[in-house]
This record gives sequence, structure tokens and C-alpha cells, in this order.
Amino acid sequence: MSEPTLNDISDYDTLTGQKKRIVWAVIIAGLLIGAIYYVAAKTYTDKGDALNVSDTIKVVPETKCVSL
Repeated sequence: MSEPTLNDISDYDTLTGQKKRIVWAVIIAGLLIGAIYYVAAKTYTDKGDALNVSDTIKVVPETKCVSL
């Protein structure tokens, strides 16, 4: 069996039984993995140790410039 192409893919509404359950399982698994990643990213990122820098760069010395 070859991989389906956009021309050969049948409509989702015609899927029945196990194929339809597999499609839903993949969708739900993707959403669960995304939700777990989101919660982990929000929980384990610590922004409390950020340094506030108010200095601005006025002039960049020519010896520090990169020439192409």
C-alpha cells in the first residue's frame, strides 16, 4: 500500500470504525502533549532572576566592529 496523496485521500466523513478512532486518538494525543508542554513551560520557567538593565549603548568603538 502506497502513501496517500491529496488527490487520493478520501473524505474524513467516510471513515468508519477503527480508522476513525485512530484519527481521533492522534488528535487527542497531540492536544494532550501540547497541553503538557504548555503547563511545563509555564511552571518551570523562572523570570524572578531577570536583571533590569537601563544603560543604553551610545557609541560602538570601531575596534569592536566586525567588517565584512
